[in-house]
Amino acid sequence: MGRGKVELKRIENKINRQVTFSKRRLGLFKKAQELSVLCDAQVALIVSCSRGKVFDFASTNDVNEILNRYQQSCYSSQDNVAENETQNLYQEVSKLKVKYESLQRSQRHFLGEDLEKLRLKELENLEKQLDRTLSQARQRKMQMMLDQLEALRRKENDLEEIHNQLKSELEEREKHSDNDNDEALIQGRPGGEPTIASRASHENISTKTRSARKC
Repeated sequence: MGRGKVELKRIENKINRQVTFSKRRLGLFKKAQELSVLCDAQVALIVSCSRGKVFDFASTNDVNEILNRYQQSCYSSQDNVAENETQNLYQEVSKLKVKYESLQRSQRHFLGEDLEKLRLKELENLEKQLDRTLSQARQRKMQMMLDQLEALRRKENDLEEIHNQLKSELEEREKHSDNDNDEALIQGRPGGEPTIASRASHENISTKTRSARKC
C-alpha cells in the first residue's frame, strides 16, 4: 500500500518538529547540490529555524559571492527599469512639447499672425476653420438672444396676469363700496341724520298739514 497524502501544517510536538526540520533541511541542501552539479549552476540557500539558528549552503563554498551577484543583478534590473521609465517620460515630454508648439502656431494663425509662412492650401483650410467658428459663434449668440426673449415674454405674461388680478380685485372693492353707499342713503346715515328720501317725505307731510289748517 502507498503512503497517504500528508497534510501540510505546523507540527505541534516540539521534538518531532525539530527532527523534521533537520531531515528536510539536509534533503533540501542535497537537492541544491545536485542541481549545481547537474546543471552547472551556482546555488545558495539560507535557512533559519524557529530557535533563530541560521544554516546556509553554497555551491561555491561562498554564500556572500552568490548573494553579491544577486544584489548586483537586482540593482541592474532596477537601473534598467528606471532608465526605461526615464526614456518613456522623455518621449512623452517631447510629444507634449511638439503638440504645445503646434497649438501655439494655430493660435497665432487664428489671430492673423505669421500667415506669410503658410501655403495656399493651408490658408484655405484656415479660412474654412474660421468660417465654421464664426458660424457656430453666431448660432450660439442667436440661441442666447432667443432664450432671453422667451424669458422676457414669460415675465411679461406674469406681469399682465398680476395686473389683471389686481384690476379685478379693485373693481370688486369699488362695487361693494357703491352698494354700501346706496344702502346708507335708503336706511339713513349714521348718527341719526335723515336721508334725502326721509326729508322729502317729511316736507310733503308738513305741506299737507298747513293746507288743511287754512281750509
